[in-house]
Amino acid sequence: MQDRKKNGFTILEMMIVMTVVVLLILLVLPNIQQKEKIIRAKGCEALIEVVNSQIILYEIDEGKTPTDLSQLISKGYLKESQAKCPDGSAVYIRNGQAVSR
Repeated sequence: MQDRKKNGFTILEMMIVMTVVVLLILLVLPNIQQKEKIIRAKGCEALIEVVNSQIILYEIDEGKTPTDLSQLISKGYLKESQAKCPDGSAVYIRNGQAVSR
């Protein structure tokens, strides 16, 4: 009689493991997508605060309040990429404060 050695996994064992992995992914994925929206919103709030601080610096240096974001960008207070929030909404200045649309 031959002595058989079991060196690998059977198809059934592999299917069970794959099923468990797929179930875990299906449970975790919606939670990750929800967190991404929250992170983008918080990123926009943080960018607004950065722009507000740069408005104050501009006022100190130039002696006047900027009326448009392009003034801050052209003077080097902000980068071009900071004109939009991570969620895609535009940042603009209204009444001396940064806001997003």
